[in-house]
Amino acid sequence: MARTKESLVLLLDISPSMHNHLQDVARTVSILVKRKIFFNKSDELGLVLFGSEEANNDLQKEVGGYESVAVKRPIRVVEEDLLEYLSELPRGRAQGDFLDALVVGMDLLIKKHGAGMKGNKVNKRLYLITGARSLIKDPDEGTKEDQVDVIANQMKEHGMKLDVVVLQQRISGLASSNIFHENVSLLKRFSKRAQAEVLIVESPVSLLSAVKARNISPVTLFRGDLELTPMIRVKVWVYKKTIQERVPTLKKYSEKAPPNDSFASREVKMDFEYKSREDPDKTIPPEQRIKGFRYGPQVVPISTMEEDTLRFKPEKGLKLLCFTDTSNVPRHYYLKDTNIIVPEPGNTMAILAVSAVARAMEDTKKVAIVRCIWRQGQKQAVLGLLTPNLSSSENVADSFYLNVIPFAEDIREFPFASFNDFPPSQQPNDSQQEAADNFVRMFDLAPPGREEILQPELTLNPVLERFYSSLDAKLRNPDADVPPVDDLLMRIVEPDPEIVSENEFALNRFCSQFQLKVNPKKDKMSKRFWRDKAPLSEEVGKDDSVDLQSDISFESLAARKVEEVGGLTPVQDFEAMLARRDSDEWVPKAIREMKKLISDLLDNSYNGNTYSKALDCLLALRSGCVQQEEPMGFNNFMRELAIKCRSKRLNDFWELIVSKNLTLINKGEAADSDVTEEEAKAILAEGNAGRAPDQPPEVDEMELLLGEVV
Repeated sequence: MARTKESLVLLLDISPSMHNHLQDVARTVSILVKRKIFFNKSDELGLVLFGSEEANNDLQKEVGGYESVAVKRPIRVVEEDLLEYLSELPRGRAQGDFLDALVVGMDLLIKKHGAGMKGNKVNKRLYLITGARSLIKDPDEGTKEDQVDVIANQMKEHGMKLDVVVLQQRISGLASSNIFHENVSLLKRFSKRAQAEVLIVESPVSLLSAVKARNISPVTLFRGDLELTPMIRVKVWVYKKTIQERVPTLKKYSEKAPPNDSFASREVKMDFEYKSREDPDKTIPPEQRIKGFRYGPQVVPISTMEEDTLRFKPEKGLKLLCFTDTSNVPRHYYLKDTNIIVPEPGNTMAILAVSAVARAMEDTKKVAIVRCIWRQGQKQAVLGLLTPNLSSSENVADSFYLNVIPFAEDIREFPFASFNDFPPSQQPNDSQQEAADNFVRMFDLAPPGREEILQPELTLNPVLERFYSSLDAKLRNPDADVPPVDDLLMRIVEPDPEIVSENEFALNRFCSQFQLKVNPKKDKMSKRFWRDKAPLSEEVGKDDSVDLQSDISFESLAARKVEEVGGLTPVQDFEAMLARRDSDEWVPKAIREMKKLISDLLDNSYNGNTYSKALDCLLALRSGCVQQEEPMGFNNFMRELAIKCRSKRLNDFWELIVSKNLTLINKGEAADSDVTEEEAKAILAEGNAGRAPDQPPEVDEMELLLGEVV
C-alpha cells in the first residue's frame, strides 16, 4: 500500500525570547527536511516565521492584522534550498503570537488543498515550535479560550493535525512566568478539542528529538474479542505502543544501464533456478519441486498439502488464561515491543468492561496472562501479559499494556551464589557498602527536582542521525569524508559533564574504598599428552570442588573447533565443545559422547587401570552439566552408573566416587534439577546396596583367566 503524501507547514517562533535558541531550532528542522528529501520526496513543505518585523501573508493583505507573521516559503515539494535558508534564520523583534501563526498556516493549507475533509488525499499537518513567552493579544470578541476553540474546530473540520513543541527556558520575573503558563494552557486546550499533541522540552537535546519527520498513523494489530470467560467477551483493538526504529534498508545499485538513461531503474533483481543433480543443464519447474526437511542424516520430502494438513491452525482471538500477582512476572521476562489494548471506540459496554477489569487488577496488584492469536492461520500462539493502564484524562478510556512473555520451557534461569556465603573477610564493610550505594545512585537519570535525562521519547537515535548526516555529505560530494559527530549527538552518547562533576565526590570515594589489582596474564597452556598431565582427581581438595578451567580461557576454548570427544584428551575436548557457540548441537553432543567414553573406559578396564581417567571425565561431566544447566543428563547417567557398579565388577570404582563425594546435581546447583540435597547424597549408598558389608566384590571370570596367564 502506497504511503499517503503529507503537506506540512512549519511555524517557527523567531521573537526575541527565542534568539538564543534559533541555532538549535534550525538544526532540528534541518534534520526533518533532510529525512523528507531522502525518503519522502513527494511530500510538500511550507515555512512560516512569526515574531518577525515584516508582515508577509495573504490574510494581512486581504483582511488586515497578522502583522508579525511572514510566509517565507509557500507550500511546495521539499527541496534542498530550504536547508540553506534554515542555516541563517533571521532574528525578529516583534511579539510572537502563535495564534496568528496558526491561522496563517491553516490558510495556506486550505488554499493549497481545498476546504473540508475530502479534498485531495493528503495528510495536512501544522508543526509549531515556540518559546511561549510572548504576550498573546486579546481578540476583538470573546476571550482567548474562545478563539482557541474556534481555531480547533476549524482544524478538525478540515482534517488538520497539530504538533506543538514548547522550549521551556529559565524565566525571570512573575509577569513572564504568568505569560508562559497562560500560553501553555492555551496550547494544551488544542489537544482536548482537536487532533493535537503538545510537548514541552527543556534542553537542545530534547528539542532535537522532539520534531518527527512524519506523523505515523496507528494501525491496529488486532480487532476482535477479548474472551474473559466462555460467556463474557469484550470488543477490543490492539495497537503497537512501541516499535524499534531501524536503519533504512539500502538497495543494490546497478551501473549496467547507460549513464544518460533517465528512465533506467538501476535496480538489481535476483532470480533462482533449480537444476537437476543428474542433468545439470535441466531446470526443474516449480510444479516438480517439493520441500524437504532434515531428519537426522536423511531428508524427508513434505508436500504442500501435507504441510498444510499438519500445520497448527489456531482460532483468531485473545483468551484470558489466568490472573497472577504482579511480583510473579519479573520485568526481564518481557519480550519484543509493547502493545496497547483499548476498548472498541464508541462501544460504551466495552469501555466500561475494560475499565472495570483494569481498575480491579490495579487495586489487587494483579496482572493477567492471555493467549494471543493476532490473525487467522497464525503459525503459533503467543503468550501475553496484560498490565492495567489507568487513564488520568476524562476523554481517554482505561486500557491494558500487553507484553509478550516466554513459555516455561523457554526460560533459563542463571542462579548466582549469595555474597552472604563468603567469609566475613571477603564481604564489604559498612563504608564500602555506602560508597557502592552512592555509586549506583549516581546513575539515576531522573534525580529529584530535575527533568529526566535521555527520556526515550525525547532522545534521538544517534546511530540513525549519524547515518543520515553521512548520507547527506555523500549526496553533496561523493568524495567527501565522513563528517564529524555533531555536538548534540555527543551529549547523547557521552556522559553529561555537569552530572559527572556533581558526582565526582561519590566516584572518587568509591575508587578509594576498593583497591584494584592488575590481573596477570597467564601463559597459554602448551599441548600435553594425557600421561603427562596430573589427574584431576588428585587435585580435588577437601571441599570436593575442582576448577576445570583454571588454566584455560573461554576464548581459547571457543577458538578450538573440536567436533568430538577423543580418547587422548577427553576433558579438554569436552570443554572445547561446550564453549563452542556456532551451533546449539555441541552441548548435547559433548555430554552424550563423554558419557559413552566413561562407559567404554569402565567396560574395558583391567584391574582398575582406567579408573583414574574415568573419574576425571566424570568430574568434568558434572562440572559441565552444572555450567550448561543440564542436570538431568548427569543425574540419569549417575543412576545408571550406580546400578552398573552394583551388578558388575565395578564396586571399587564406586568406592572412588564415594571417597570424592561425587553426588547428583541438586536444585541449589542448577534450577532445572528435580533432586534435593538429601536425595543427591543418597545416591552414594546405592552403589553398594546390592552386597553385604563383609561380602567381597564380584570377580569376573575373564580377569581370573587373564591373571593366570600373566
